[in-house]
Amino acid sequence: MSWFASLVLGLVQGLTEFLPVSSSAHLRLTAAFSGWDDPGAAFTAITQIGTEAAVLIYFRKDIGRIVAAWSRSLFDRSMRADPDARMGWLVIVGSVPIGVLGLTLKDQIEGPFRDLRVTATMLVVVGVIIGIADRTAARDEKGGRHRAPQQRKSLRDLGVKDGLIYGCCQAMALIPGVSRSGATISGGLFMGYRREAAARYSFLLAIPAVLASGVFELKDAMETGQVVWGPTLFATVIAFASGYGVIAWFMAYISTKSFMPFVWYRVVLGLVIIGLVTAGVLSPHAAESAE
Repeated sequence: MSWFASLVLGLVQGLTEFLPVSSSAHLRLTAAFSGWDDPGAAFTAITQIGTEAAVLIYFRKDIGRIVAAWSRSLFDRSMRADPDARMGWLVIVGSVPIGVLGLTLKDQIEGPFRDLRVTATMLVVVGVIIGIADRTAARDEKGGRHRAPQQRKSLRDLGVKDGLIYGCCQAMALIPGVSRSGATISGGLFMGYRREAAARYSFLLAIPAVLASGVFELKDAMETGQVVWGPTLFATVIAFASGYGVIAWFMAYISTKSFMPFVWYRVVLGLVIIGLVTAGVLSPHAAESAE
């Protein structure tokens, strides 16, 4: 991988990780259209450490409170009713599905799931689902001619059941084209949570899964020597810087704006990819790496 490719891919990772458009799909497609090798699952996982570092810094006050309260709840049962301590436990509960499926489906994640036909299909299908979730939330917030607006849930209403549902939605993002934020935020909207609440839990929920995946791939890459370290670490730094800016923008955007621009973008991009593959212009395995 060249330094220029790592710069571009790092920017793509940072700019798309937190938007509901799928960073893994965009890394795969950027490589395919540029004629570069597929950066691979290991590169994706390692550069995601950079974007999660941005999450840790942006939400540092929230995370500090949650970790402190959760730690105290280990020894003080009365602390388990504390909202921050509960959030700590719920992040752990919500991380179970992706942990189990990530280990179980590792070969598929690094192989068949990276087929561009799968990626394009997921862009379209999940895009439609995000659109439905967005319209459902907007209808509840505005009410209608014969009904008042409905009060949607905050994170104080989050329980184990909803945490597991969020976790299952997050696990779908193991397939390129799904989008971790898109799947989890849509799941939250369908369950009746406010947009900002769904996004906040989505970002917090991603921390253990992404860091664990990154460390796992980091260890594996060090043992196999399949990663070009200089460009990969450079891309990780670029992903951190660009990702931090996107978080700040997206948290402000999501509280008042619709997801529909992202929905239309996903659907159009997915259909274009399907058309190019069907016409034989683009191979479904274009730019696949030798991993």
